[in-house]
Amino acid sequence: MKHKKKTMKYVAIVFVVVVAIALIFPTWTSNIKGDNSISTLEQVKINGTDHEIMIRGTNKNNPIIIVVHGGPGSPETPYAVQYQDLLESNFTVVNYDQRASGKSFHFFEDYSNLTTDLLVNDLLALTDYISERLGKDKVILMGHSSGTYIGMQAANKSPEKYEAYVGIGQISDTIVSEKEGLTYCITQAKKAGNTDDVAYLQGLTEQIENGARVTPREYVMKYGGSTRSIDNPDGDIMGALFSNEYNLLDVIRYNYGMGYSQEKLVNHILENPLPNIVSKIDIPLYFIMGKYDYMTSTDAAKKYFDTIASKQKHFITFEKSAHYPQLEEKEKFNEWMSNTFINKSK
Repeated sequence: MKHKKKTMKYVAIVFVVVVAIALIFPTWTSNIKGDNSISTLEQVKINGTDHEIMIRGTNKNNPIIIVVHGGPGSPETPYAVQYQDLLESNFTVVNYDQRASGKSFHFFEDYSNLTTDLLVNDLLALTDYISERLGKDKVILMGHSSGTYIGMQAANKSPEKYEAYVGIGQISDTIVSEKEGLTYCITQAKKAGNTDDVAYLQGLTEQIENGARVTPREYVMKYGGSTRSIDNPDGDIMGALFSNEYNLLDVIRYNYGMGYSQEKLVNHILENPLPNIVSKIDIPLYFIMGKYDYMTSTDAAKKYFDTIASKQKHFITFEKSAHYPQLEEKEKFNEWMSNTFINKSK
């Protein structure tokens, strides 16, 4: 009995030590070789709070992309490196964890003032920082999912800072989009013979039509409205934990930050549709949508796109993907980006 207790004690000690190491294990982003390359992961104070910023590219002279992640509160830093290797050959790619998200969530900081307007101001300040640091007058602004709600407003407020705006999984009229997502899920559930799912989803119709809630994301994912050829990357805790960029403490911060950000921001986005805020963009505008996207409906995005006043705008559909065309069809996406922003000037 004593031997068993002693063994259990040692196991407990080892467990505590392993957890402690995992909590504080150093994080980094893999090195990119080359005299003018850049590969950094660091905390930088932007607009009064520390932001985690990852900058990667083979040549610092290449055009810059600032990526605005979605969620709200779901940074792409833990998995971005898996998918943007092709982009890094032709662009310098900046990923950042937004205020109160991921590695930018600080436990003892007051986030009671968190709003989408504040996140827009953070993005504008970050743009100034990146432009000065890398010596570029303008950068390409790329929003994804709810990050497009932030990115579109930044492009609208300060077009002089940006070469173009690229919206991927573009937010539009949220109620219209959510209704289309619900209809899709019900249709797919019926085809699959999942009567319980059908009954549950149909019971949400009134709430969704009134803008009181979104279509449950687990059902959108279940029926292929999020990804088609890859696992859903957001919320992949184990993937984040085993990335170079996040440790256990960062994963904990990710979960806290996502919950807090969604509680503070989702209702605001539902109650204040983007078409009511931004109706004109004074820089080249591109919407990149996956054909099967029902997280942010492609049809709803096209309806919004058609109403936007812009001298140069393009709507591009990726035929084999859903909410993550830049990841699911990364070769095609890299080719499109290169043809649009690099090859055209040669």
